Amino acid sequence: MRGTGILYDWYAKRLRRKLSGGPLPRHVAVAMDGNRRWARQQGFDDPGIGHRYGAEHLDDLLDWCAAIGIAHVTVYVASNDNLVKRGSGEIAHLMAMIESIVAERLMEPGNRWRLHLAGHLDHLPDSTAHALKTACEATRRRTGGHLTIAIGYDGQSEIVDAVRALLETEAAQGTTVSDLAARLTAADIGAHRYTPDLPEADLIIRTSGERRLSSFLLWQSAGAELYFCDVYWPGFRHVDFLRALRDYARRRAS
Repeated sequence: MRGTGILYDWYAKRLRRKLSGGPLPRHVAVAMDGNRRWARQQGFDDPGIGHRYGAEHLDDLLDWCAAIGIAHVTVYVASNDNLVKRGSGEIAHLMAMIESIVAERLMEPGNRWRLHLAGHLDHLPDSTAHALKTACEATRRRTGGHLTIAIGYDGQSEIVDAVRALLETEAAQGTTVSDLAARLTAADIGAHRYTPDLPEADLIIRTSGERRLSSFLLWQSAGAELYFCDVYWPGFRHVDFLRALRDYARRRAS
């Protein structure tokens, strides 16, 4: 998925120079949308092949982020709605790609990213949930960047789950509802997010031309910059990523 050619390389270097010294996001989140549409555009008979290319393209995103010093990345792989409404064959293919490409590659010795999970793993096939949990355990002592995979995920459900967990915790300590209501803060709810130890998103990128969040990081996006681009995820190039960072820097500097 990398661009090639003298003009491409010159343009990428120009974009990187413009970013030098400017504000960069600490945490980039990407809704990796458009895999099937990209496959159809490329002429593949099976549009599900786009999921393989999309899964493999995650390596490129992580390389780009590591090279520029972005240590926190979240990717939206599949929502609860996707798992319910998409055909069983497509979901099975997507889960197989997550197991054989994403989870396995993250566990390779040369990979320095630590894996975190956001969502309901009980909505996934047992083999996929096991592969992701194994990768989490295998990478948790690493000292590199943090990768969060949002799968079986819904932003509204995360907020509901956080409030429920907060109420249960406070009830166990004998706190009444009225006492909690009197002192409740956003930080109290945020502390019960799926990934409470990770920073909220600074920049959210969505590919494929859609102009909506689709319940992605609703709580964590409160202060985030949003960037939408028309290119489908497997065709998302390094220069597209650098343009998103340039847009972020312009907004934060103004």
